[in-house]
Amino acid sequence: MHRLFLKPWLLVGLVAASLGAASCSKDGDGVVLFSVQDDITLGDKVARQTDSLMRVAPNQYGRLLDRSSNAQAYDALDKVVNTVLNNGKLTYRNEFAWDVKIVQKDEKNAFATPGGHIYVYTGLIKYLDHESQLAGVLGHEIAHADRRHTSKQLQTQYGIDILLSLVLGNNPNQLAQIAAGLGQLKFSRDAESEADQYSVIYLQSTPYTCDGAAGFFIKAQSEGATNPPAFLSTHPDPDNRIAAIQNKAKELSCQKSTESDANLATLKRVLP
Repeated sequence: MHRLFLKPWLLVGLVAASLGAASCSKDGDGVVLFSVQDDITLGDKVARQTDSLMRVAPNQYGRLLDRSSNAQAYDALDKVVNTVLNNGKLTYRNEFAWDVKIVQKDEKNAFATPGGHIYVYTGLIKYLDHESQLAGVLGHEIAHADRRHTSKQLQTQYGIDILLSLVLGNNPNQLAQIAAGLGQLKFSRDAESEADQYSVIYLQSTPYTCDGAAGFFIKAQSEGATNPPAFLSTHPDPDNRIAAIQNKAKELSCQKSTESDANLATLKRVLP
């Protein structure tokens, strides 16, 4: 097993980061004692492990739909994702992978790994009424990756030593544990609030109504405790969040008079 001293330059970086983060971090509240390149490497490893789990145990984790057999669905989803991504407001638009994967599972959920690998469940896609809701939820997950919330939360939960060992290729069992639980990772209240705010900011320059994420929360709230979305187990407190999202949209004056639901309609029609 490799030891941390095999990467001495990183230890120096960690010390520097811890001393200077309060004044020079561009990643919002909290500190990631972790380089962006390590973020990318960890995300790639977690994504590969997640893909493997979904292929080996689809009944438990959902079945990963491959692009070649589901080209029409991916074409429609890519259009929504790329519209959100190309808003000019992402910090790591060119650094992170930003690939999207569809998981066949009757679960209303979506999540993103470090480094921008996004997973969205068919149960969530089929649940939504408007494409702006899908764009808003995806924007929220994109924000978790771009603002490095996922890395921060994993660092809090597992510790920097464990994460760095995974980057170095050690602790495969720990990597599998992280991949298995990533869809249920719970963020801090501040991280959730920031992701909500950025979901509005990202949609400001798009054809979508900026408070699309609020539309999802409103629908979920109206249905009460009857089969609530899994998304709400890690993204609670819809009341305050709906108001905050709507207020941010008003602040940015970005209500849209018309928008298309064509891509969502295509997804609902062609997904298994």
